[in-house]
Amino acid sequence: MTIEAPTPESALSARPPATDRNTLPRRSGLLATAGLLATTAVWGSTFLVVKDAIAAVPVLDFLGLRFAVACAAMLAVRPRALAALGRAGWRHGVLLGLVLAAGYVAQTFGLQTASASVSGFITGLFVVFTPLIGGVVLRRRLPGAVWVAVVLATVGLGLISLHGLSMGRGELLTVVGAFFFAVHIVGLGEWSHRHDAYALAVVQIGTVAAVCLLLAPAAHAGHPGITLPPDTAGWASIAVTALLGTAAGFFLQTWSQARMPATRAAVVLTMEPVFAGVAGVLAGETLAVRGWIGAAMVLAAMYAVELGPRWGKKAKERPGVANQAPGPSPELAAALEP
Repeated sequence: MTIEAPTPESALSARPPATDRNTLPRRSGLLATAGLLATTAVWGSTFLVVKDAIAAVPVLDFLGLRFAVACAAMLAVRPRALAALGRAGWRHGVLLGLVLAAGYVAQTFGLQTASASVSGFITGLFVVFTPLIGGVVLRRRLPGAVWVAVVLATVGLGLISLHGLSMGRGELLTVVGAFFFAVHIVGLGEWSHRHDAYALAVVQIGTVAAVCLLLAPAAHAGHPGITLPPDTAGWASIAVTALLGTAAGFFLQTWSQARMPATRAAVVLTMEPVFAGVAGVLAGETLAVRGWIGAAMVLAAMYAVELGPRWGKKAKERPGVANQAPGPSPELAAALEP
């Protein structure tokens, strides 16, 4: 996967006004869903890469190098990407980056002691946290289809990843990481459509790199510097996670979330453990029948969020249904449109 520098006229670098997200054509909504789905495929396939990498490199050093390489690569592609980003864009990008850093630090430290399957399930709880945070902080009422999707996705993730759960230090840290990822999804959904997606992604990634590289020396017991990967495989892990999982992944996430509601984005992002399971099968692991059932439930959750509001809207437009129970408010229905 490569990142091409968008032209000012490109749809990828366009900065739609705040209301455009609710009135974009169906094709744009489908492209946004596809872009976010591609992001989860990359993240799912590199999950085991991260676990292997932090066995040789301290967590903060690995994250700092990963995000620094990603930021440098994105600036190399578009050296003037930040030139047009105003004060509000910088503020939003830094705030989102701080939240993202908290999520990654908590999740990756948790991954040191929690198993990959349990960590994957707990991280997926952001799909539960996202609508709750959106409802409490943004005071938004959510339709029944969203809550059905939340239940389906949560149960599906459990069937895919959960093989016994003991709440140790690693699991608790992963819960904290999932919470911060949900906050990031909500914040990105609110702010991403106001700024250039590429520039906003660069600021977020650069903020994570700065936080981790500043904190890394303090976490070392014996030396003040940054620990570098000891071999070619370690540097390959940095390159793959930086260029595909971070640079390309977060640009796609930022661009996609500018064109879809945060709750739908959270459900699409639950495909990450599904792709992780598929990657494991291709690598020689086995996926139990319940794992495939869980994957189907996650897909069903995506369809519930994507198609539920459309079915309700069509039902309201049919003759003879005017006296039935009212659906969501026009504002809420618009927020759920692609």
